[in-house]
Amino acid sequence: MTIETGRGVLTLEVTPTGDRTSRVKVDMGEPLLDAAEIPVTAPEGRVIDAACPALGAEAPWWSACGLDPRMTCVSMGNPHVVFFCRDVGRVPLDSIGPQVETHALFPRRVNVHFVQVESRGHVVMRTWERGSGITMACGTGASAVCVAGVLTGRTDRRIAADLPGGRLDLEWAESGHVFMTGPAEEVFAGTWWGGQ
Repeated sequence: MTIETGRGVLTLEVTPTGDRTSRVKVDMGEPLLDAAEIPVTAPEGRVIDAACPALGAEAPWWSACGLDPRMTCVSMGNPHVVFFCRDVGRVPLDSIGPQVETHALFPRRVNVHFVQVESRGHVVMRTWERGSGITMACGTGASAVCVAGVLTGRTDRRIAADLPGGRLDLEWAESGHVFMTGPAEEVFAGTWWGGQ
């Protein structure tokens, strides 16, 4: 199956697992890593474990969640910033998410992710999605987290990412493409009536 998106056409492999359920593997394409392509206002090149003025001054929550205040930026067709910490549950996402999303550092705003590394193959993440707020899941965000983990040496190229909405399996393949696999469930059926 193919789906046209704002980034281009994505290819999906659908494997039925039940009457109304499937596992779907999506080729998310290659990440964009140059600051100008993301975009993020930074020196030319990649933004990996870089200082982040969007967080503001050090606050008590930094130590409460074990925040590493350095950012890694990735675009999967939309901009993402990734921060690593020891306890994602202690990040005040409802206040820090919009602060980072709208900072001048990100001229098109940004999706904000906080990631807890459980092992080299397993992470837990929470997301503030630009224009939407706290979300249960974000496929492009999980893909960006996979890439950021590899770039910073924290994770392997294959990971399982636990989001509030469920688990996604990700791989940043040697080909450069990111592959995301997760569950899909039919929630409705409809008929489109064409006509003049």
